[in-house]
Amino acid sequence: MNTISITKPIVSVNWLAEHIDHPDLIILDATIKKVTSNEAIQNLNLKIKGARFFDIKSTFSDKNTDIPNMLPSPEDFTEASRKLGINARHTIVIYDSLGIYSAPRVRWMFKTMGHHNVAILDGGFPEWYSSGLPCEPINDSQELYPYGDFKATYNPTLVTNSKRVLTEIDNKNTLILDARSPGRFTATEPEPRADLKGGHIPNSVNIHYTTVLENGKMKSIKEIQEILKNFNIEDKKLIFTCGSGITACIIMLAAELAGYHNVSVYDGSWSEWGLREGLPIKC
Repeated sequence: MNTISITKPIVSVNWLAEHIDHPDLIILDATIKKVTSNEAIQNLNLKIKGARFFDIKSTFSDKNTDIPNMLPSPEDFTEASRKLGINARHTIVIYDSLGIYSAPRVRWMFKTMGHHNVAILDGGFPEWYSSGLPCEPINDSQELYPYGDFKATYNPTLVTNSKRVLTEIDNKNTLILDARSPGRFTATEPEPRADLKGGHIPNSVNIHYTTVLENGKMKSIKEIQEILKNFNIEDKKLIFTCGSGITACIIMLAAELAGYHNVSVYDGSWSEWGLREGLPIKC
């Protein structure tokens, strides 16, 4: 059987259905439970046939910090990936139950860990389910897989920390894009966590992650390019931030689709910036 590779950041449900039984393909369910309009889909207790659960919250995050969803060490990421049966040769397709929500975060994690043959399923599980494609029940017990040979090769250029953000705030060749809602960006609505201050990083701009989505799928490349054109980002370094590093990856994915590649994610995002003392905030 021929090998498969991914040349674009997203694949369609038709592409996945065509390749679903390929031995070099791994499908990861990166769902984070969230009360949304797609709650009914989550409550079906189904997954794509053969999918393996990628647990962002409990397994693939740094347990040595109070900041949620922080990237684990390359060593911990390697070990957790091997337990999922992931090998270096594997092509990885990631989805979630909300269409496109947490899956882009996992794609960014794999790219940061040196694995580039990875893509998002456009429309996620809702698109797959509504297309009548093969599903199976979710097994709540921990599934065991043959131990993989995945090995992380960390790429620091895709990750930004608070110290680096501080040095980039006044850099005219850098733009910080915040994926939170306009109300959170301007501190006119409360943060979900009571211990976080309101407002935003000085000189950052707001582009709510839903701006680049339509019915749980990414908008067309032309539409995304028109949206991003309004932010004067040509030839700039782009740093993406949000509440806890999840939705920042959605707008980073959109930027990559539109042809921008000088990108990174502020991993701590507002969960760190709005908590730590001494970091500048604008409302």
